[in-house]
Amino acid sequence: MKSFLWGLCAFLFCFSLQAQESYHLVPKPAKLTPVPGKFIFQKNTVITLSTQDESFNAVATMLKDQISMSSGLNLVIKSGSATSKGIVFVQNTSLGDEAYRLNISNKKIEIQAKSGKGAFYALQTLFQLMPAQIYSNELSTQEMTALACQIEDAPRFSYRGMMLDVGRYYFPVSFIKRFLDLMAVYKLNTFHWHLTEDQGWRIEIKKYPKLTSVSSIRKETMVGHYRDQKFDNKPYGGFYTQEEIKDVIAYASKKFITIIPEIEMPGHSQAVLAAYPELGCNPDKIYQVATKWGISEDVLCPREETFTFMENVLTEVMALFPGQYIHIGGDECPKKQWKESRFCQDLIKKLGLKDEHELQSYFIRRIDKFVTSKGKKLLGWDEILEGGLSPNAMVMSWRGTKGGIEAAKQNHDVVMSPNSFFYLDYYQADPKTQPLAIGGNLTLSKSYSFEPDLPELSAEEAKHIVGIQANVWTEYISTPAYAEYMTFPRALALSEISWSPKQPKDYDDFLRRVKGILPGMDALKINYCPVGLK
Repeated sequence: MKSFLWGLCAFLFCFSLQAQESYHLVPKPAKLTPVPGKFIFQKNTVITLSTQDESFNAVATMLKDQISMSSGLNLVIKSGSATSKGIVFVQNTSLGDEAYRLNISNKKIEIQAKSGKGAFYALQTLFQLMPAQIYSNELSTQEMTALACQIEDAPRFSYRGMMLDVGRYYFPVSFIKRFLDLMAVYKLNTFHWHLTEDQGWRIEIKKYPKLTSVSSIRKETMVGHYRDQKFDNKPYGGFYTQEEIKDVIAYASKKFITIIPEIEMPGHSQAVLAAYPELGCNPDKIYQVATKWGISEDVLCPREETFTFMENVLTEVMALFPGQYIHIGGDECPKKQWKESRFCQDLIKKLGLKDEHELQSYFIRRIDKFVTSKGKKLLGWDEILEGGLSPNAMVMSWRGTKGGIEAAKQNHDVVMSPNSFFYLDYYQADPKTQPLAIGGNLTLSKSYSFEPDLPELSAEEAKHIVGIQANVWTEYISTPAYAEYMTFPRALALSEISWSPKQPKDYDDFLRRVKGILPGMDALKINYCPVGLK
């Protein structure tokens, strides 16, 4: 009898291991228990809502529409008590805001969540348990199945972000929406929209029309690498109207994605000065929208007129974006013009500051105070730490992890975005085999190796690490197709690190699962980098 029980246990253990090999899920769920069999969708399958929460209805409709689009199968949604078969949405208020439970058997699919947000993430997992053609319109009704299993899942971090730079190159609204679609598939929930740069201003501000008529257009663009110093002699421009901004925000909200706008200051602002030179340290200078990549020495001057201008701009921006954070950049601000400016030097003396670095801190603190007064919170790159911030300001650590560690120790919330792990404009394979990029060497395995649980932080300080973000800078990325190529598959590493529980890194297992979802990525027509995947 004992030998029989041992044999049964061994069999079940082996079944569990082999079964887990067949589940290709990214990000990896917190807990997955394999179950034999599949759920088969049929024309009489009913989607039951056993809750009055309207947010579940929206998610159930997404499921219905996806099944209809992919297979032509039109399921019915009805309200009522939980049933023993079909697809059932159940409200479970004991779960976290983004947590879910997904139970799939031969007879029933049950999705438990606190609200539609958790149910939405359950839906993304469910789709990965179905044939890849669920993402296309090529799925026959006979193939409409889902692998049976039991999943309990919740994200490790509340902030799981992607940044897209549209200042260097403008990307149409259609691609912004596609970018959001792909983020949602892999449970990313924050879109950082880098809207202004030296090379172009991309958001309509009604009080200052020259920001779009002048600042959004450069006379030419660099071609080839920066070192070549070649230009195409063609004007380039583009911007988003406020109505387009509202449309994108509404679209993102349906996918439970928050959009954070970035309005750069005091550096990376040459495009502003091209339209409003009085905001610079040399008001008589003729500025133009930058045509070269890199860091411009033309920066905003900390005059009262400048603060009035930026406060007016931010007032319109804050009215558009409902999220709590406004990103103000604050990085890479050269001090040469401030050193040469009599006004700046007099201001430093008047305020009792040590130098130009403290003058930048004064600038950031002024903007921080204004943003805070409007009920919003300031977010900036790690340079904003210099000089002190209000307690509710959040820091984005890009120069490695040092800035994030310092910010957490000062009780500021932190988003980790170290360039050596998450700057997706870096080469991801041998440059000889890849399209032109800015440089660097950032493979999928390197991105996946990042661990945000830093030994320099105490358990209490580590609570201030609220998430992770990857950044798509676009000096060398001029088309949507190339933006996708540089984003994927490395965005999958970000997805897993920011969602899945901390565990020993197992890149081989991660790569196996990535390869397993490639058919789904193909069905989504993602233009990913295939190096090391096929």
